[in-house]
Amino acid sequence: MAAQTMFDKIWGRHKVAEEDGELLLYVDRALIHEGSSHAFAALDAQKRSVFRPQQIFAFNDHYVPTTGRDEGVDGIANPEIRNMVINLAACATQHGITHFGIDDPRQGILHIVPPELGITQPGLLMVGADSHTSTHGAFGCLAFGVGASEMMHVMATQTIWQRKPKTMRIVIDGERGFGVTAKDVILAVIARIGVGGATGHVIEYAGSTIAAMSMEARMTVCNMSIEAGGRAGMIAPDATTFDYLANRPYAPSGLAWDEALAAWRSLPSDAAAKFDKVVELDAAGLAPMVTWGTSPEHALPITGSVPDPRHAPDAAKSAEISAALDYMALKAGTPVADIAVDRVFIGSCTNSRIEDLRAAAEVAKLGRAKVTTWVVPGSRTVQRQAEREGLDRVFVAAGFEWRDPGCSLCTAINGDQLQPGERCASTSNRNFRGRQGTGGRTHLVSPAMAAAAALTGHLTDVRELARKA
Repeated sequence: MAAQTMFDKIWGRHKVAEEDGELLLYVDRALIHEGSSHAFAALDAQKRSVFRPQQIFAFNDHYVPTTGRDEGVDGIANPEIRNMVINLAACATQHGITHFGIDDPRQGILHIVPPELGITQPGLLMVGADSHTSTHGAFGCLAFGVGASEMMHVMATQTIWQRKPKTMRIVIDGERGFGVTAKDVILAVIARIGVGGATGHVIEYAGSTIAAMSMEARMTVCNMSIEAGGRAGMIAPDATTFDYLANRPYAPSGLAWDEALAAWRSLPSDAAAKFDKVVELDAAGLAPMVTWGTSPEHALPITGSVPDPRHAPDAAKSAEISAALDYMALKAGTPVADIAVDRVFIGSCTNSRIEDLRAAAEVAKLGRAKVTTWVVPGSRTVQRQAEREGLDRVFVAAGFEWRDPGCSLCTAINGDQLQPGERCASTSNRNFRGRQGTGGRTHLVSPAMAAAAALTGHLTDVRELARKA
């Protein structure tokens, strides 16, 4: 039998049928949120019901407010948003779907809660109503985002039609230096290969750097696979994965756990497996990263300077850089560490887990915020853990605002948004034009770097700040 990649193994085990180059795949888990109303409307229009409701999970995250939550749904001032939250609850009840609603003690972002509860497991095929479903691939499963029509098909049949993508392996070796996080690693990857570098491919991340990462760090890496153009991102399950999953509510237990472990250990790519593309990166040479422009590939070390379009490799890239500089109101040659910010956001499905908040709090202890800074945990579970550890008190003492769980400023959907011209150091995943609010300017950074920017009022090398402490 030919050597197989981890992707090939999972893909093959989920194949139901094939027709004209498309494969019908069985779906193990589907994740939805308030924006999935169109999928439910399509189900109703076709007089269909959810085929296997126990395999669908609904989350209030994109549209829930991150302040004033004491009144629950009644406290949502915007009637349109309030109705979306109410509608998701009604649809979940109608179809018997597990719903992590606004008042649920497990409420949170759909890429934060499933790993916390053990819903996400190695070897599964998962889809979600959000492009960053790639996050779950950190557990050695195949996970990707789908649109409303595809989600309706999944809910009605527990299957999905797909064309088989190519495979890409990104091997990252070396020990990360002080201050260099998983966010810096993935930003460096995207800067290297570009936002289209993995188009048409499923990425498998490998190497000693990845193996040394915690599960939360691995989720950060896989989360931003979509920003590199990848269909999904995956990391082979290992002892770190198994330790993380043990005893979680939805994880197997007893004999079923032993059987699951045996299956999970068979998932990693065979040694002789062939990939369509291979990229190698040395993590030892990386520095904390920051984006300067309007694409995730517009990233460079905090020690660098804003690029000059005159030095671009071709006319198209020169025009791209010029347009980005114009939108971001930056001048070529400006040291990145000289860029002042108006706001700081620590949160999103990329960086709102407990390890992210711990890292930000360690920096917050070094001073007080000079600009408005929000800290938004990814779930109620993260929020409670942070409060047990006193992280909320650290943030408040440093002048940061401690808020309730949700997508918040990452999506700028529910009133949490930048004003035109405001510049924000953000731990989120996208710095597109208007992503955090019309006319807003976003610089992507790690949680520690975001906290450093909060204390100084400008993009700052967290390593230098720590050395001065």
